[in-house]
Amino acid sequence: SFIRVEADEATYNLHIMVRFELETGVVSGKIKVADLAREWNDRFESYFGVVPPSDALGVLQDVHWSSGLMGYFPTYALGNLLSVQYYNRALKDHPSIPDEIAQGKFDTLLHWLNENIHQHGRKYTSDELTQRVTGEGIQSNDFIAYLEGKFGDIYGL
Repeated sequence: SFIRVEADEATYNLHIMVRFELETGVVSGKIKVADLAREWNDRFESYFGVVPPSDALGVLQDVHWSSGLMGYFPTYALGNLLSVQYYNRALKDHPSIPDEIAQGKFDTLLHWLNENIHQHGRKYTSDELTQRVTGEGIQSNDFIAYLEGKFGDIYGL
């Protein structure tokens, strides 16, 4: 999809990369605001193989920049990585979670999240908390394995 919030799990983080590269380019002075649409289209074509048919489906699609909000798109990608890493850890602690979710029961997972994640608030950095919870820092291996497991057979990966 041209639109980030309509993107699938496999391409969502590429949408984030486009925005992050453009934001850092503008902040560093390497990209002028007047050149954002062209830069957006160039990157989008490089990552996705297509050019948005309009700026509304390209550089202007998010309300963040027009509201003066910059710099936090990467936290969305971080959330994608951490969600799989934490879920995998929760499954090690409670292998019954998938069956419970299938029955509409989320108590075990919610309790695990409250005990291991939520109660700490901002006490630790993301990497410190991840190390405490999973035994390793933030990494992409679990997310990549998740995508390969979900899409591998479909696309012959």
